[in-house]
Parts: sequence; C-alpha cells; structure tokens
Amino acid sequence: MTLVEPSVGSAAETFRSTNPASGALVAEFPVADEAAVTAAVERARTAAHAWADLGFDGRRQRLAAYRGYLARRMHELADLVHRENGKPHADAVLEITLAVDHLAWAGAHAKKTLGPRSVNPGLLAANHQAVLEYQPLGVVGVIGPWNYPVFTPMGSIAYALAAGNAVVFKPSEFTPAIGVWLAEAWSAAVPDAPDVLQVVAGLGPTGTALCRAGVGKIAFTGSAATGRKVMATCAETLTPVLMECGGKDAMIVDDDADVAAAADAAVWGAMSNAGQTCIGIERVYATTAVYDSFVAAVTDQVRALRPGSDDDASYGPMTMRSQTEVVQRHLDDAAATGGRAVVGGSVDGGYVAPTVLLDVPESSAAVQEETFGPTLTITRVADAEQALELANGTSLGLGGSVFAGSARRGMDLARRMRSGMTSVNSVITFASVPALPFGGVGESGFGRIHGEDGLREFTRAKAITRQRFPLPVALMSFGRPAKAADALARVMGLVHGRHR
Repeated sequence: MTLVEPSVGSAAETFRSTNPASGALVAEFPVADEAAVTAAVERARTAAHAWADLGFDGRRQRLAAYRGYLARRMHELADLVHRENGKPHADAVLEITLAVDHLAWAGAHAKKTLGPRSVNPGLLAANHQAVLEYQPLGVVGVIGPWNYPVFTPMGSIAYALAAGNAVVFKPSEFTPAIGVWLAEAWSAAVPDAPDVLQVVAGLGPTGTALCRAGVGKIAFTGSAATGRKVMATCAETLTPVLMECGGKDAMIVDDDADVAAAADAAVWGAMSNAGQTCIGIERVYATTAVYDSFVAAVTDQVRALRPGSDDDASYGPMTMRSQTEVVQRHLDDAAATGGRAVVGGSVDGGYVAPTVLLDVPESSAAVQEETFGPTLTITRVADAEQALELANGTSLGLGGSVFAGSARRGMDLARRMRSGMTSVNSVITFASVPALPFGGVGESGFGRIHGEDGLREFTRAKAITRQRFPLPVALMSFGRPAKAADALARVMGLVHGRHR
C-alpha cells in the first residue's frame, strides 16, 4: 500500500485538498500519525535491502518502467496538477516532462557514477589496492513542495531510488493527491517493489515524525524558516539533511544584450506558474544603455498576460492563498519606499495581477525577500559590474541569469554571480539539464540534487583497501626496524623535496 493510513486505534483525523481556483474538493486524506510514519519507514527499511540487491541494472529496468508509466499517463497527471496546484495544463505537461527526463538520466548514470572503482593508492600504500564505492543510505525521507509538486520532489526521489535507497515521501499538504498518484503509479509500474516508494500524507507533524523516524537522510524543499525547523528536528538524531530553501534570483542585462530576448525570458521567468518558482526571476538589473528599451519590451509583454483558471489563461491562481498576503506586503512596501507599478500591482482573491515595479530601493522587502508571486522589479544600473554587486546583495543565492552579447563577458558574470546555478542568455535552463547539479548557497540551502552530485548526495562514500602483497618492511608495525623512519624520510626527500 502506497498511501500510509493512521495506526489502528488512532484518531481518524483527515485533511482536505482543494482546487485553489474554485475551492472545490479534490480529495480527502487520512493524516499519517507518528506511528504510521514509523511503520512506513520500517517497511521501507526492509524493502531497501531487496532494492539494493537488485543492483544498478535491475534498478534501472524498474525506473524505466516507472518513467514509461508516467509518460503514457502524462495528461492524466497534468489534469490532476491543474486541479490541485492551479497551473495551466500545458505548464503541468512541461513539468512532468522534465521529471521523466531526470528519471531517465538517474537510472542510466547511477552505475557509472556510483559503482566501485580503483583509485591510486599512493606511495605509502603501493602494495595495496584502493577501492572507492558509494553505498545507499537505506531509507531517504523526502519532504516536497507544492509549487512544482512533480518535478521538484522527483529530483530527490529519482536520484535516491537510482542510488539504491527506498523513499518515504511526504508531499505538501496543498498537493497530497499528486504525491499519492505518484506513489500509486510506482506500485502499478513496479509491482515487485511497492514499498520502495511510499507516501505519508499529512500536515506539519507528519513531516516532523518523518524527521524523527530514523531515516538515512531528509531531503527538504521549502522556505528557509521551515528549513530551520526541519534541521533542528533532524539534529536530535544527527540525521543528515539536504536543504533547498528558495531564492531571490536576479537577471543582469548588459549593454550589448539582445533586449527582446532578455525581456521575453524575464517575463517568463517572473510570471510563469504565477511567479511561484524558486528559480524564477524576481529582480532585473539593466544597464543604462538598454534600460528604457528593456522596460518598454517587458511592459508590452506583461500587459498581454492574464491570470485565470481557463485554458487561455497565462497562469493560474496562487496555490497557497496565504501567499497573496506576502505579495501584497511586498507591493505595499515597494510603494511606500518610492517604487511604482507601471503594470499591475493588484491582488484579487487568489489571483495576483502580473506586476512590473520600477524605482524600488534595494532595501525594500520586494528586493530583499522572496516574493513568490508574479512580480518583477527592474532597476537601472550604470554597468554590469554594479548590476553584479546588487545581484549578490541578498542572503539568498539559488539561481540567476545573465544576458550579454559577448559570450566571454556573459560567462564571466555568470561565474561571479553568487548563486548555485546561472543561465546565460536564457532563464532556468540549468534545471532542465539532468547532468547539472541543482542547489543554492547562503539561505537558499545546501546539498545538491540532479546530476552526479545528486546521485552521490543519497549515498555514503565507502573506502576499502586490500593488501596485494606484504612489503619487506612493515612501516605500520611496532616491529619495524629502528632506521626505517630515516630511510622513509630520505625517500620522501628524493621524491618530493626537489619541488619548490
């Protein structure tokens, strides 16, 4: 069974998932209490042994079956994402496509990345074989977000499974039906290992129980404030954590940038998914040479956008209604400190109008804090160096973007941007490349999903040496000759002493 029920004798507490556009009921689920979470982890622990024993090739075959199941039922899942998360169906398809692509990469590259390999033993252990391998942690707990309820948790789930772990997944309380669908899809696609992926649905206490359940690692995606609570709970049992805690991503538009392309990318990066994207663009720093034309291009595009729940809407409602209060606070603070909305600036129920803000001071909450809504601040700067200084001026550092005509200049600015990921002449592209690691710096968190780093994140490095033949003199022995150390010193001097 993939959806974990409350333990026998516990209160039959349930919670509801609703459509953020209409408020209609999507589904109702039992809350997994502490006993249910513990039982799920124990089942996963048992299942993990058999899953690891399948080896890389066996796991790859089953991950292929899973991704095939998702690909064949993409529209079914996209319809559910539209109803429970609120994003347009087409955007949901794009999200699921990315998740399927990452599943394929993780399964195909786990063996090469994590399999045993010999390493150079060095001078002192020349008579030994040195082997490095990466062993699974056993059970990984994944606490997922609601904004990308398929792609984001799959960045942990797929790589943890490929590395040989079982997974217990706690989806957001705003998108539990999607999490349950993903787990039921696993059981259907991989019937010989149903307990390798389980879902525990619930509210905050369910996540807390998962942190305390003795898993090998917790992979968390959410706010920095909640991340601190997760870390504090995991510290009780020294459970390691992977933290992805959001961003305040900036775009730099240099003098020689393609303004039309930069504007189009900025609007998509800021407004898609109602701005509820941790790697979305929230700030733009455009140089004086292109500022006016960039603002004009952006505002023309933004005026054509429309939020709604119909098929023609540009983006949907805020999934979490309370997030509109954060957006409204940022809009009010921007206005109070001298900023002005040249487009939008209003909040109507669960919908936020696409908003472009100018003249917002750097000290404003709209610039310093994650807004997580369809808003964009555009600031005029003297040059790209000033833009880089301002882009690096927040405590968050997840992703970012640079638009520059010179490839060399664009790469230089990208390297110096304080972020875990940066795209040049595009936005968010790094997330679609399975081989690239995904993660941030500062209050955006630590640890990496995706790529080889993401596979290793869900393993422990295991070092093994095996003596192939004994040396005439055993240096690591109380029986070594008295002059052995002097002889060793002479050898080291000959080998290394000449290098200055």
